Amino acid sequence: MVRVLGVDPGLTRCGIGVVEGAPGRPLRMLGVGVVRTPAEAEIGPRLLLVEQGIEAWLDEHRPELVAVERVFAQHNVRTVMGTAQASAVAMLCATRRGIPVTLHTPSEVKAAVTGSGRADKAQVTAMVQRLLRLDAPPKPADAADALALAICHIWRGGATNRLEAAIKAAARTTTTTPPGPRGTLR
Repeated sequence: MVRVLGVDPGLTRCGIGVVEGAPGRPLRMLGVGVVRTPAEAEIGPRLLLVEQGIEAWLDEHRPELVAVERVFAQHNVRTVMGTAQASAVAMLCATRRGIPVTLHTPSEVKAAVTGSGRADKAQVTAMVQRLLRLDAPPKPADAADALALAICHIWRGGATNRLEAAIKAAARTTTTTPPGPRGTLR
């Protein structure tokens, strides 16, 4: 069993969700919420509020891993900047504590939770509710997305980490000696 804190980064609403589980085993939601900051406030105090909120979740739930949504280019530069800044705050908080951080793309999360990388928010929310056996869908959507990130990491993170380790190990043991006569190794 692993405990994962999922973070759907945002400057106005930063979704947070904690899920415990393992591949092939039932999942359990330990907490879900949103860290909010006032849109009219200056950027510095807003980032500080995001940091304080994430730190409080880390203190309360003590996750072993943190999964953050990978920021992608959007048409609105101001929105993508705030999202990237909140993402950096989440990564910094986890790294400061020595907690490994993994980034997952939105399509990767959708595919892990619904089976389709093109699922809409309503489909993701419905599957999160079903997978975690919740009486009601988590709201707002940022909170549901944070839970989806945690679920994605539980189901895919371990396999991804093992694959990356195997590739690195293979690279260390592979020789670069060119083939000898008739294609044999020297």
